[in-house]
Amino acid sequence: MSDQENKYDVVVVGGGAAGIATISSLLKRRNWLNIAVIEPSEDHYYQPGWTMVGGGIFVAEETKRAEKSLIPEGVKWIKDEVTTFNPEGNSINLKSGTTVKYDHMIVAPGITLNWDAVSGLKETLGKNCVTSNYSYETAPYTWELVQNFKSGKAVFTQPPLPFKCAGAPQKAMYLSCSEWRAKGLLDNIEVEFCNAGPALFGVADYIPPLMEYVDKYGIELSFSQNLIAVDGENKIATFNVTDADGNVRQVEKKFDMLHVCPPQCPPEFIKNSPLAAETGYLAVDPATLQHTKYGNIFGAGDIIATLNAKTAAAARKHAGVVAENLLSVMDAKELEAIYDGYGSCPLTVERGKIILAEFGYGGKIMPTFPGWMNNTFKATRRAWFLKADILPNVYWNYMLKGRELFAKPKKKAGTQH
Repeated sequence: MSDQENKYDVVVVGGGAAGIATISSLLKRRNWLNIAVIEPSEDHYYQPGWTMVGGGIFVAEETKRAEKSLIPEGVKWIKDEVTTFNPEGNSINLKSGTTVKYDHMIVAPGITLNWDAVSGLKETLGKNCVTSNYSYETAPYTWELVQNFKSGKAVFTQPPLPFKCAGAPQKAMYLSCSEWRAKGLLDNIEVEFCNAGPALFGVADYIPPLMEYVDKYGIELSFSQNLIAVDGENKIATFNVTDADGNVRQVEKKFDMLHVCPPQCPPEFIKNSPLAAETGYLAVDPATLQHTKYGNIFGAGDIIATLNAKTAAAARKHAGVVAENLLSVMDAKELEAIYDGYGSCPLTVERGKIILAEFGYGGKIMPTFPGWMNNTFKATRRAWFLKADILPNVYWNYMLKGRELFAKPKKKAGTQH
């Protein structure tokens, strides 16, 4: 293949939610663009659905589709992995030895679930009553455990930020408690939430309504406790516990069921690249999503080094902003589209009710439907209907197809909408 044949107007690294959505948003605006997507996986997952799989509402198969069925027509799928970036030369090296060249690039590979960071976890995950809704393979096991659990100690863990969907570790806990309460079993079950962070939720306004459910279910909250090891056969979880003075000690806890949210990190090929910020995530301007050094590179999705929640709802907003701003770079115009940090976390506090947390940079509350949802800080059936019935359709048939429902990019003050 000649250099010219292996060069594209836009190369997108990652064919997940952010990558496909941004490609589709670009093509809606300029359908003649020559675009390639680099994605090694045959399968594409609706990851927000895994909480519902673990709660017995969805089946896992509903959350999975063939990657090839989602790549827009005319886009070249390069089924390979990136090894290194050469942003000075506008090229990417792939695992196969191929070099791909680009005029513009969008980096959207997501983040890595670092199961190895917890000693013994990989060996016992999916058996010995150790599960996680963060895996397609084990989310059904969560529901199996919940159904069969009659009494004992159930421990739910949360690692240090950042990780995907900051509410997911406790969503699993609330749905489990809701099921046990409905069966009259909750009085026989001791539930503990071991959170590496200092607070129940990162946006303080949502803590009081969540605490109502913590109290209702009799959950013990344990903060500054970070899971470091799991002995599945003996059902012992080991935590680093940090006190108010910063002293760390190790504590072992027996469990009869353990739900783990794994620590998460940027992929090595991003972390070790010239595109990375000090944190290892992709260095971008938090408003325009343009790379801080290379003007023809943008980022979208969980990989970007910004302070927004890492959710599919955030990626949905990234897509239009990146599409508009990348075209502005192509046209040598000023970047006008702005990302305001929006993220959404539908907190499944009981079967049939959700607290719909929506917020932007700095924890600013940003409800999409303030009237329809009645009260932003209350659990509602309407929010459950949104999560269970509407959002999967929005994901597959709107977001991934460039239909920016409630996701039109905001513009800088003083520019035309």
